[in-house]
Amino acid sequence: MSHNRPRQYLCIDLKSFYASVECVARGLDPMTARLVVADPTRTEKTICLAVSPAMKELGVRNRCRVFEIPRHIDYLMAAPRMALYIERSADIYEIYLRHVAPEDIHVYSIDEAFLDVTGYLSLYGCSARELGERIRADVVSSTGIPATCGLGPNLYLAKVALDITAKHSPGHFGELDEERYRSQLWGHRPITDFWRVGEGTARRLRPMGIHTMGQLAMSPTEPLYQEFGIDAEILIDHAWGIEPVTIADIRAYRPQGHSVTAGQVLGHDRDFAGGLLLVKEMADQLALELVDAGQVARSVTLVVGYRATERERPPARGQAAGRARAARWGESSATGTRALPSHTSSSEVIRREAEGLFHEVADEACPIHRITLSLGGVSRAGGEGQQMDLFSDPVRLEREHRRLEAVNAVRRKFGNNAMLRAMDLLPEATARERNQQIGGHRSGR
Repeated sequence: MSHNRPRQYLCIDLKSFYASVECVARGLDPMTARLVVADPTRTEKTICLAVSPAMKELGVRNRCRVFEIPRHIDYLMAAPRMALYIERSADIYEIYLRHVAPEDIHVYSIDEAFLDVTGYLSLYGCSARELGERIRADVVSSTGIPATCGLGPNLYLAKVALDITAKHSPGHFGELDEERYRSQLWGHRPITDFWRVGEGTARRLRPMGIHTMGQLAMSPTEPLYQEFGIDAEILIDHAWGIEPVTIADIRAYRPQGHSVTAGQVLGHDRDFAGGLLLVKEMADQLALELVDAGQVARSVTLVVGYRATERERPPARGQAAGRARAARWGESSATGTRALPSHTSSSEVIRREAEGLFHEVADEACPIHRITLSLGGVSRAGGEGQQMDLFSDPVRLEREHRRLEAVNAVRRKFGNNAMLRAMDLLPEATARERNQQIGGHRSGR
């Protein structure tokens, strides 16, 4: 394959993926059925994980809360089934593999992927657009799940072609090159429609008089570097439709640090004792994950968030800001980090340090609304630079390690709730519920 040949990237998105999977499972048309995916066992404040295209046409926005859906709209509510969505996503990945090798695929999310089709055009004797149409049609015919596709000479333009062009095209296909991007989209508003430009970035650009990508491209660069630092390079490149990173670069990337994290936003606030119980459960969960992956950690970080009162919350400016603020509870928080005595996966050690952190940082007078526990410095067990703790009993640690391996083996065979600690049965505990979730949502198993 010639490395000088202009690259051709596809970005394929599965339209309203969770909702479409539920529609197909019920024999409904994903494009016309009125369906939302939300947990009916939670309150009306629960977020809809997905809404079908027909609901969007009625003005129901994605990721809205159930109570925000107008009462006059008749619709079906489907409980989340995360395990099913993961299975369908894997099925669609298999469809991509019918056309492209795995090294030319970058899975961006459960419902979105980039494909480098540069080296396949001569093989299939077609254009990049024809191949993209073929793959998109294969997904739709094989699964019934509607898909959209963007095409561009780099990852950024393929993504923008998907997000701005394809999703509003009757053919569900968008195509951009640098020239078309500048002529068609430099004046597009809002600027937040563009990949990697969130509301926070847009808010920082407004005082500079920047509201479009064209204005960003023509702006002096020095103020941008002063405001955004090195990240200004990404903004400037994207304003011109430039993206040097390739799928090969992404696959070759190795992060300098690695961590594992458990977090939960609580359905009802907990007092100090209830929060401590959850921290101990989460510490055990993370230790089991380390053992299962053959890894050890070097530090533990705890974040305890509190539900802010109306007096403590910053004022919201505008409807969008009000929604964003209303979606964030517990703006006040306390954070702490401790180094572990050595590289370890011991649940006893991790739990002890996490408990100590909780006593240090948590406020006994404030109701706790969210907790995040992270283990940092994660690396392969027995790797270079790892020293033994001279004050620990190696025989005891080895016995505990074998016990955790046995617990993982039982859970893999009989389910995560097959073996529990006594504390997991207490009324305020959440481990049993979380063991039946994937990504904080019901697995459907």
